[in-house]
Amino acid sequence: MDQGSHCTEGELVEAVNRITAFSTTSSSDKEENQPKAEISCQVRKENPEKDDLQDPNATLSPHSSMTTKELQDYWRNEKRQCRQVKLLFEIPSARIVEHHFSKYVMYKIIILQTGSFDSNKSVIERRYSDFEKLHRNLLEEFSEEMEDTAFPKKSLTGNFTEEIINERKLAFKDYLRLLYSMKDIRRSKKFIDFLTRPELQEGYGCLRGGQYTKALEILLEVIGLQERLMRNNPVSVVPTLCAIVVCHKDLDNPASAFEYGEKALSRLGVQSNHRYYMPLLETMIRLAYELGKDFLSLQEKLEEWKTKKDPVRVFTLKELAVREYVQ
Repeated sequence: MDQGSHCTEGELVEAVNRITAFSTTSSSDKEENQPKAEISCQVRKENPEKDDLQDPNATLSPHSSMTTKELQDYWRNEKRQCRQVKLLFEIPSARIVEHHFSKYVMYKIIILQTGSFDSNKSVIERRYSDFEKLHRNLLEEFSEEMEDTAFPKKSLTGNFTEEIINERKLAFKDYLRLLYSMKDIRRSKKFIDFLTRPELQEGYGCLRGGQYTKALEILLEVIGLQERLMRNNPVSVVPTLCAIVVCHKDLDNPASAFEYGEKALSRLGVQSNHRYYMPLLETMIRLAYELGKDFLSLQEKLEEWKTKKDPVRVFTLKELAVREYVQ
């Protein structure tokens, strides 16, 4: 973990000691001159990007009623807020696949968020040809940025030896790390598609086939990665969230469907022109009614939307979902 991206333990202890000292001040002293403490975490970064960072400054006005444990918990939470959120790429292993008359190597890619536990990791597999296609596509759009980016060359022989596979594991790890370090590339559709599209295609394929349990398993895995990759564009994850709503609904899990529907609505915000807005509202109203929740505010939004729009045929949420990622 980047030691410059969060408060040090020394700073935390010093802050707690200072505030604890304040809490032991007599009441008369407080009335005459009540102290206030401000301790801030400074995030050091090589390439400052406003939308990639959370607010690194935290201010606390201490109260005498707070215990030492409460203060420690507070500063532990503040440290988490100060962390710079980035993704790390690891390629710990690879496997040789023989399918009919073809043979290739699948590289296991683990994507971790800095400052997170293993529960937040995403695991995908890609083969050499997938990396090669990504490289070609990025060169078309980012030729200048990619000018000095090395890519492991294909060998005529020896592609399945342990030595070559280990070399490529390291090379692909460095390659992904370098691509992610470039803002325009990591936000590009081509880079994000490389990391998410195969799994999304599989998940939506299961949904269309009525395999809702399998579809849900895949989509829940990929939505976490999508949200970490597209923090600057939260609306882009709405289709996947809505597909998860459809799966939960068809699996008779209305509470979980409503939970993910709320997430989708929050990502949409005020973008009532989005194709998912009205179908999602209709689904949420039905779910709220089924769960005994207040749906009047949702109904008001739906009526407001209808008064602004010409009467046109609108797909249901499920109809929209099954149309995503159709080959």
